Amino acid sequence: MTKDGLIIPEKYQASLDTKETEIAIKLIKDNFENTLAKALNLTRVSAPLFVRPETGLNDNLNGIERPVSFDVKGIDGGSVEIVQSLAKWKRMALHKYNFALNTGLYTDMNAIRRDEDLDNLHSIYVDQWDWEKAIAKSDRTLDYLKMTVRQIYKALLETEQLVADKYPNITKQLPADITFVTTQEIEDMWPSLTPKERENEIARKYGAVFLMQIGGKLKSGIKHDGRSPDYDDWQLNGDILLWYETLDRAFEISSMGVRVDEDSLMKQLVLAQCENRQHLPFHQDILNKRLPYSIGGGIGQSRLCMYLLHRAHVGEVQSSIWPDDMIQTCSEHNIFLL
Repeated sequence: MTKDGLIIPEKYQASLDTKETEIAIKLIKDNFENTLAKALNLTRVSAPLFVRPETGLNDNLNGIERPVSFDVKGIDGGSVEIVQSLAKWKRMALHKYNFALNTGLYTDMNAIRRDEDLDNLHSIYVDQWDWEKAIAKSDRTLDYLKMTVRQIYKALLETEQLVADKYPNITKQLPADITFVTTQEIEDMWPSLTPKERENEIARKYGAVFLMQIGGKLKSGIKHDGRSPDYDDWQLNGDILLWYETLDRAFEISSMGVRVDEDSLMKQLVLAQCENRQHLPFHQDILNKRLPYSIGGGIGQSRLCMYLLHRAHVGEVQSSIWPDDMIQTCSEHNIFLL
């Protein structure tokens, strides 16, 4: 059932009470980040909550979201922006902290996205594990990308098993393997559907998919989804999508990819009509090969907890701000927001 823009599962009842949920959230987060760090050879680092806009380090996401900004007394009233993601900062950090080849970093990223449309899955508060790994230019390949996705998926499977062992009433949902498919392939399969409808169909079919090549235009002349032109290589990126029975829809758990090199950066800036960005410090460092080649992404912390605990609303596993009518509708259907 859908009501007031929310998906309301029939006869919904959370499997854990509020206190047990908080304990389970910590169990999931602690286990997954440790498993991920070991699998990808990552070290935890501290990360900024805000950056100066003139550095070009903030993530422009789809290019239409407005970052939250404010002036700072201590820098003569200069403005800073709360990060929307750390996609660019992480690559700078690999260089600044002297990470060796095939090693990398991860961090707890917290952000505010003021223009999100609030629903079961979307909050203005973002919490995710952001990670970045230094690679050789020869590793900027589809095979390397797929290998990394499989390592992340294995960490998801191990964490799901831990939850199932701890809470026998919470059943496992993930298939044994993840399937790889491109945005063009699913457009060819379902040309009359919207991109989101195609995601639902492919996720329902396989249970877990890595949907590749997001950002550029498809044969139809439209984009499957928007991507900033200056961090992921649009030919070597993708989203991990899971089929989520609780809400009867595809469930994005991660966006990731091989990062742009000097050639793909300029190509994508031209396609996005953002050539002016090439003069920013971050972009100059890529064009002049001062930054390491890398692969990286973000994995939603609340999203992962929501999925593994079979929750109907992300507000059941994170504390955020919701419209009064949404709180009321959720309460009427046994969905209690933190």
